[in-house]
Amino acid sequence: MAKRIIIAFDGDLRAVIHLMIAGRLHWLSPKKRVPKTIIAAFLFPNGTLTWTEAGTQKRASLHLVRGDAALTAFERGGFDPLACSLKEFAERSRSENHTIKRTLTDQRMFSGIGNAYSDEILHRARVSPVKLTSRLTDEEYERLHAATRLVLREWVTRLRDEAGDDFPEKVTAFRPEMAVHGKYNQPCPVCATKVQRIRYASNETNYCPRCQTEGRLLADRGLSRLLKQDWPKRIEELEGS
Repeated sequence: MAKRIIIAFDGDLRAVIHLMIAGRLHWLSPKKRVPKTIIAAFLFPNGTLTWTEAGTQKRASLHLVRGDAALTAFERGGFDPLACSLKEFAERSRSENHTIKRTLTDQRMFSGIGNAYSDEILHRARVSPVKLTSRLTDEEYERLHAATRLVLREWVTRLRDEAGDDFPEKVTAFRPEMAVHGKYNQPCPVCATKVQRIRYASNETNYCPRCQTEGRLLADRGLSRLLKQDWPKRIEELEGS
């Protein structure tokens, strides 16, 4: 359900888990000892599913409810990005005037898209992450809709193939096959321009200034305030420095 994992048990009991950024699930064989650092463990006849969360900011959550009807309380109302039509995609995006990056990752708007895959979608669509949804053209929405479906399906297939019949253990938002996410200062796979970033709170947005912003450098909240007039406005200024 969007970014939540639902585990169904006998007797209509449902576990609703949100891993957030640092939460992880691990599968242990029956003979393997369960570490003391876990948050919770689910015991099954053929092994144990453990839940851990790294870091100091504990954001992951676990709820226990009874019956599928109780799961509606966790629904955010976002459209399924793999099922909605181009018209539905554009209308939902335009229903609130925010940056397209914020809209794609808002679970009330679209279900299941996070920070990493929104970067990949926007790069594939050649759209600036800070462009307002009201200012996107019909042609840009066509590219975004197509890119969303392609990127998500590609990664679903890739991750399923990687895990095979085993429990997925290498869960991370940073993958070497990604085009821009987590690739700051590395060459864009399309045009070889160095990938740039916007940092805020605990997240960052990665983008290619040539493919997505017509050579413009987007203001980083921290560095641009520090450098003020010295902050480069275009990629040519940065490359020439």
